[in-house]
Amino acid sequence: MESTLGRTAHQTTILGHPAGLFVLFFTEMWERFSYYGMRAILLLFLLDNVRGGMGLDEANAAAIYGLYTSSVYLLSLPGGWIADNILGQRRSIWYGGLVIMLGHIILAFPAGEALFYAGLCTVALGTGLLKPNISSIVGELYPEGGARKDAAFSIFYMGINIGSLLGITIVGYLGQKVGWHYGFGAAAVAMALGLVIFRTFGQRYLGQAGERVQTDKPQTSGGSRSLWLFLAILVVILTTLQLTGTLDLTTAPGLAKGMGTIISLTALGYFAYILIAGGLDAVERKRVLVLFVFFLAAAMFWAGFEQQGSSLQIFSDRYTDLNILGWQMPSSWFQNFNPAFILIFSPILAGFWVFLANRNINFAAPAKLATGLLLLGVGYLIMVAASKLAVAGQSATPKELVSPVFLSFTYLFHTLGELFLSPVGLSAFSKLSPKRYTSQLMGIWFVGASLGNLIAGLFAGGFDEENVEQMPSLFQSVAFPCLAFGLLLLLLARPLTKWMGGIK
Repeated sequence: MESTLGRTAHQTTILGHPAGLFVLFFTEMWERFSYYGMRAILLLFLLDNVRGGMGLDEANAAAIYGLYTSSVYLLSLPGGWIADNILGQRRSIWYGGLVIMLGHIILAFPAGEALFYAGLCTVALGTGLLKPNISSIVGELYPEGGARKDAAFSIFYMGINIGSLLGITIVGYLGQKVGWHYGFGAAAVAMALGLVIFRTFGQRYLGQAGERVQTDKPQTSGGSRSLWLFLAILVVILTTLQLTGTLDLTTAPGLAKGMGTIISLTALGYFAYILIAGGLDAVERKRVLVLFVFFLAAAMFWAGFEQQGSSLQIFSDRYTDLNILGWQMPSSWFQNFNPAFILIFSPILAGFWVFLANRNINFAAPAKLATGLLLLGVGYLIMVAASKLAVAGQSATPKELVSPVFLSFTYLFHTLGELFLSPVGLSAFSKLSPKRYTSQLMGIWFVGASLGNLIAGLFAGGFDEENVEQMPSLFQSVAFPCLAFGLLLLLLARPLTKWMGGIK
């Protein structure tokens, strides 16, 4: 660590990066411990009717799971707006972390359904305030952009996955082997540790990063009128769907589908508003259109990837051999393959991007996102084969379980896909976004994850234990669209790169 008296916070470096990156690294690490740890056991808790869980059926449990995980990311959009216009990013992170901790404390008490759902809502609100803004500050530490910024996001991503690995291991074990609410309580402790780190070291090593509040707001005529018109259209659409019987918003699955409608229209409406009334010049408009394509790719990717906590969790719990030398491994631990593989391959890919850049070899962002989708599709082709074996095993006497090797390789391909798509997408949104919309568009990136999480939850509702024969076709319905969209994006990589206007 280089440190000289009189250096600014941005000049103090660790391993060639600003020290502030590692403050954000450890803050996010503990926040992700709390989120992924609790998420690892959430669906199991909702399905459990033996050890004090909620005892819901697959359709309702998966819908509630999808509503929660999608809300966490959807609330990143207002969280980004609050940071841009009211609190600034730093204070948004602090208050968001406090709200997350409070939500996990509520979940730690077995006091009935109402309090449990209140805890979920509280965690979602806090995460929406914290999540987009901590990523935005990472980008702010690297105003020069380039491969070094991509490498920084890869390092930051390692922090996310160390937290995920620890959270799934500890919370998963406590929840499945000791008691559900002990797991929820461990998540609260983790968030408290993240807050201590951020408060203690943030002021020293982040300098003025994340302190800005937008004051030069563009003058857009009719902006308020457009917002009210958009909300009115949403109400009309949802009312029509309810009255025609297309959706039943009084049930969890119906509410989840209604949420999907809201998320889709919100994202489309927001992009349309910025492009039409956001005061953008021609270059900014092309870059925002590129971000829209990246948003579509991200939504499709997360719809498949985030099934590790829903359909893949059900597959590991019901159809996979968990026996290790006579000991039954918690099924939630399969989710640890993802962060473990990221910790192995993330530094390799980070170095690889710098290696290519130093030799003027351009592996453009659109091509990286396309590769991520293709790798995800390959992972689901493996699950098609695994599910066919599971169907045969369930009809055998005695019943046979599937080897854990299939899920292991699925997670390997999914993780490689994530490393091609997620850090690069985060970096692209921070670099291509017009400055006055940075946090809001970072929130839109997470809205893509919100839509994907919701689809992943609804997808798991189709896992009827009485009808296992449908599993192969369910996994095929994910694999083929991902492969097709990935190939399309690969074909569009060159024109999209030109529209990025020289930003790499």
